[in-house]
Amino acid sequence: MIISMLSLETTTTMNRFNPTVPLDEYLADSDVLVYLSDAVTQLLEHKQEYTQFGVIRYFAEYFSSVKNSNHVLFREYNYIRATPHNRASFIRVFWRCYRQIGKSGDLLSMLEYRSLLQLLCPDFPVEMVQSAARIVLMDDAVDCLMSFSDFLYAFQLQFFYQEFLDSVLVIYQDLLTGKSPNTVIVPTSTSIEQLPSVAAEENNKGGQQQDGVESSTLAQCIDALCDRFKHSHPSRSCMKEVLEQTDRVCYYSFLMSLAKHEIIHQTVGALPSRAELLIDLEMDQELDKLISQISVSPGSNSSGSAVGGLKEVQRKASPRRNIHHRRKMEVESDGSTEETDSSEN
Repeated sequence: MIISMLSLETTTTMNRFNPTVPLDEYLADSDVLVYLSDAVTQLLEHKQEYTQFGVIRYFAEYFSSVKNSNHVLFREYNYIRATPHNRASFIRVFWRCYRQIGKSGDLLSMLEYRSLLQLLCPDFPVEMVQSAARIVLMDDAVDCLMSFSDFLYAFQLQFFYQEFLDSVLVIYQDLLTGKSPNTVIVPTSTSIEQLPSVAAEENNKGGQQQDGVESSTLAQCIDALCDRFKHSHPSRSCMKEVLEQTDRVCYYSFLMSLAKHEIIHQTVGALPSRAELLIDLEMDQELDKLISQISVSPGSNSSGSAVGGLKEVQRKASPRRNIHHRRKMEVESDGSTEETDSSEN
């Protein structure tokens, strides 16, 4: 019944805006079925707790959390990378949770950033963090310290455009070995199993790539890649602009220039401009509330209170925990609805 209703509404919307797009194509491009499938799976796995307060309310809460980008917190890696919206949402969650690191000016290592990411996604792979660190450090030793803003922008580029950057790396390595543009095989994607070997090969060629490759040649191959690529990729004009700035380019310097480009931030839509990166009024208000609660709590351990408060802030961002938390409040509440009302916002 849900699928039939979804199909009817989708058909109506599609016909209103673009009647030439087939229904199946629209559903595939919009990732609606990904979220519907996940919503049903979550419902079946937690059937007993969700059905007690209504299936309709559950689906309303689920898709509301997707719309508000709160649905990726504490989810598995395969889910947070399943759609462009999920990837952008996770980047935004990472920024909001750890923005204070940037405000304080702390420098962290790659392993420390991995630990922060795994607090939000327990099975987040270290390879992804290493790839982002290489962009910042220009493939130097990945144990060097990095600022939050540098890592964040590199992570945004690597995580959101992972498949495209893997393919560009394959092209770059072919050009580095002296292949002509006519003999370079333009890939459409690189499997996850190949990623460690690709990264290792890039490291082994560190001494050969000081001069990089010709920018015009790389631009020609990237343009051909964009014609065939099925995943998201950065703006062609943006990549062309970066490559036109120099005669020769190295892979990681090219990526660092892209990571800092304002068009990339606007396209992904997860982060504010660089000038506003450390500003988040909503989160500041949450932190002010937390600090005030700690200061008025008699006889409480300040560090323990802070940890508890931070966990509460994190729970507010999790759709699954929101639903479960509200159900418990409704069944077991002593009459106060203050916490339930705050979680509805």
